[in-house]
Amino acid sequence: MSTRDEVVARLAAAVGSIDAGHPTRVAIDGPPAAGKTTLADELAAVLRAQGREVIRASIDDFLFPRARRYRRGEFSAEGCYFDTHDHQSLNRVLLDPLGPGGDRRFQVAVYDPQADIVLSPPRNSASVDAVLVFDGVFLQRPELFDRWELRVFLSVAFDKTVDRAVLREQAISSRAQVERRWRERYIPAQRLYFARVAPAERADFVVET
Repeated sequence: MSTRDEVVARLAAAVGSIDAGHPTRVAIDGPPAAGKTTLADELAAVLRAQGREVIRASIDDFLFPRARRYRRGEFSAEGCYFDTHDHQSLNRVLLDPLGPGGDRRFQVAVYDPQADIVLSPPRNSASVDAVLVFDGVFLQRPELFDRWELRVFLSVAFDKTVDRAVLREQAISSRAQVERRWRERYIPAQRLYFARVAPAERADFVVET
């Protein structure tokens, strides 16, 4: 079994092997509480140490406002899958500008989840050999699949994600509240994603966490 450092080094080597003629766009995909943000941060640190310009971004900054996200109900799995993420804006302001023919002028957010407001931050410019390391759920949906040069999927047992979420959110939510969100909304939404997309089969790398 590979160590964590070996996994990250292998991913960094895969990024280094890509010559796309534009910034390399890397998806770190997986269920909630799979460890996507941690792995993305570790990969970004290694790439920066190698001298690469790294853009870090997350699907959490490309949400629809709360009223739209929960219009089917707080515990709706369909709402989680269909109503949560603004893929059109993600493509428009980040993935397409960094892709083939893009002008490399990008935004890393369109939404503030704390204030529940839409954002329009100034655009930044990326070098042609920059790397976007992007973490989030549902990143291999049809709306996004062809926007990535490298797709990494984190595989984890759903029960383990529940336990992690309870630990992560114990200061703000009870175990019963967390378990209900996971078992009624997040996990069924992931099952819907697996049935429609089969992300582990389509990813370039599968990392067990």
